Amino acid sequence: MTTREVEHEITVGAPAATVYALLADVTNWPRIFPPTIHAERTGGDDAGERIRIWATANGRAKNWTSQRTLDAAALRITFRQEVPAPPVAHMGGTWIIEPLHEQACRVRLLHDYSALGDDPHDLLWIERAVDTNSTSELAALKENVELVHAADTAELTFSFVDSVRIAGSAKDAFDFVNEAGLWDRRLPHVATVRLSEDSPGLQELEMDTRAKDGSVHTTKSYRVVFPHHKIAYKQVTLPALMSLHTGEWTFTDTATGTLASSQHTVTLNTANIARILGPAATVADARSYVHTALSTNSSATLAHAKAHAEQLRA
Repeated sequence: MTTREVEHEITVGAPAATVYALLADVTNWPRIFPPTIHAERTGGDDAGERIRIWATANGRAKNWTSQRTLDAAALRITFRQEVPAPPVAHMGGTWIIEPLHEQACRVRLLHDYSALGDDPHDLLWIERAVDTNSTSELAALKENVELVHAADTAELTFSFVDSVRIAGSAKDAFDFVNEAGLWDRRLPHVATVRLSEDSPGLQELEMDTRAKDGSVHTTKSYRVVFPHHKIAYKQVTLPALMSLHTGEWTFTDTATGTLASSQHTVTLNTANIARILGPAATVADARSYVHTALSTNSSATLAHAKAHAEQLRA
């Protein structure tokens, strides 16, 4: 079987330890790496762990589980996919962070891989996916780590949560949000919706939503479904004021019913603030505008999920 080995690298204007810490915590990945939809630790500790990742490769959403060995002293993280997604037969590699001086380091990303059946076409597909994802991941890592070190960017990324208590089951509220293909009939702010789920639990959702001012915005998201308690998502087609939007819908049974919540994490796109909100608009104005727009829609969805679950319980 043919094994290919490739390496990509980039120089990052931040301390090596800071870069290592960001890479070591896999829950950061949807926020810093464009292909990553969702990632979580499923076992292990800070020396060795098992992680599951949902990501796009050549425009197709896939998921896999990897084992990682973390070496903070050597600034190295090795990884090996347990059960790679076809057409990959095996996939592994190493993150290596090399200090250049106190405020800069070189990040090297090594991969080794093979294709099922040694198929030349599949090897080429994997090569393109690894090159595309590695190039975008390293560029995004550089951009996001360096942004953290810029004094004027603290306000650009923020998170918030909207919640509602429901006198009904978590499963029924979950089902309402999971069945997003029906939202154009169930939610007044949704004009059109297109939902596909080629792999169970991994959804592609595209929809046109109406804002309070009457404008219509098209967004596309990938959603990872954990029945019947969580739906994690990442928007890949974004409104002009955002450069990042990730979030989670969560549904928790309590002694008095269900606590349903919608959590958002947003990074503002400062390049579009003046064009969208006017030349005098500030970052604070953009934060308020985006927060209000997202909160209005998620609160409306939660209210309809509440009505749906409580009607079924009645």
